[in-house]
Amino acid sequence: MEALIWLINTLFSIYWWLILLTVIMSWLLAFNIVNVSNPYVRQFSYFLRRVTDPVLEPIRRLLPDLGGIDISPILVLIGLEFLRRIIVSQLIAFL
Repeated sequence: MEALIWLINTLFSIYWWLILLTVIMSWLLAFNIVNVSNPYVRQFSYFLRRVTDPVLEPIRRLLPDLGGIDISPILVLIGLEFLRRIIVSQLIAFL
């Protein structure tokens, strides 16, 4: 059972970091520090969007327009941590 808890924690951590990398990449692109004309940057950005947009897009549609500020990653990170804690505590209680 410890292995299952470790696996769940690891998967949630990886996705947490992917969302954080998506935010950082959007800042780097917005301030023109990196350019999507570079094929490596373009592929990495595409990968991050494909992995995180299925979770971020529904929340973006629900949120009101805040004038260019996207708080959906913050809400997703809070939700991921909440969900992880619920799942892990239920697995520990199941033991």
